[in-house]
Amino acid sequence: VIENEFGEINIDEKLVSENMASKEDLIQMDNGCACCSIRGDLVRTLGSLVEKRAQFDAIMLETTGLADPAPIIATLKSNQWIDDNFLIDAVVCLASAKHVKAHLDEEKPDGAVNEAVQQVAFSDKILLNKVDLVSPEEKAAIRARIAAINNFAEVIECERSRVDLSKIIGISSFDIERCVDMDPVLFDKQDGEKKVHDLSMVASVGISVDGFLDVPKFNIFMAELLQTRAADLYRSKGVLSFAGQGDQKFVFQGVHMLFSGEPLEPWGPGPRESRVVFIGRNLDAATLNSELESCYARA
Repeated sequence: VIENEFGEINIDEKLVSENMASKEDLIQMDNGCACCSIRGDLVRTLGSLVEKRAQFDAIMLETTGLADPAPIIATLKSNQWIDDNFLIDAVVCLASAKHVKAHLDEEKPDGAVNEAVQQVAFSDKILLNKVDLVSPEEKAAIRARIAAINNFAEVIECERSRVDLSKIIGISSFDIERCVDMDPVLFDKQDGEKKVHDLSMVASVGISVDGFLDVPKFNIFMAELLQTRAADLYRSKGVLSFAGQGDQKFVFQGVHMLFSGEPLEPWGPGPRESRVVFIGRNLDAATLNSELESCYARA
């Protein structure tokens, strides 16, 4: 698994590794987007795996939710060495039934690409997650909206991202000709002819906290943040150490107003560090740091 984190503090590495048989099978690419700022890192990472080909069956590239798949596809298919050693099996999009329509309808600055539309358009399979949070009428409208963008992809409904892996891995459903039909300048090197992947208004704020957080204070902080900034807060996630909870480690994840947490395996020996990441528009890093600092558990 190659896991791409948009921000400088990696939370997903901790979350993903907990569900893997071997943590050595997880490769991290941090602090950038695989479709633009760290595309070269992706090529080098894949290149380093060629000599280890006998040690794995497939590679799963998990990009950030802000990634445009078109440049990633172009990078993989235009590099002859990579194309000779790897085959794109499928492009899979995970979409929240609760929020995908708002992102598909989001107006971008002139010349900027809508990442949500691109992700749906270039996908071979679309996992429509959190279908339990919308009504049958809302779900039908969402499926119709997706079909208007991409009528070829199979939409697989799921909850908590649980899906039969045989439906998304080893299916040989990628079609480069369809991608070129959607984007005739997919392999054009002249950026001026293509839409811009504009993330200038999107930021990732990562905060590390040594020691312990106070449970009631943290809950109040998150409740107020979601109440006032939910529309601008694309993702929130963290691994937390709370005072009075013994060795129990906690994880939380949020998408806009939706927020959930659960316990993980206990903390090991040594110092503890809570990590929190917010991804969204017009985030004030100094304010978020100050407000989270007020959640410290004082001795």
